[in-house]
Amino acid sequence: MREALDAWTFVAAAYAVGIGATLAMTLWSLLSMQRAEKRRDDARKR
Repeated sequence: MREALDAWTFVAAAYAVGIGATLAMTLWSLLSMQRAEKRRDDARKR
């Protein structure tokens, strides 16, 4: 007895990985931008 693999499982996993990676990169970029803005503001105060 052999069961066929369901392609939709892999499609859903690919979407989950893609969306998760996009959200992680967006969060990383936002945090980096906030740190850079803080460093810029600190440098202007000197």
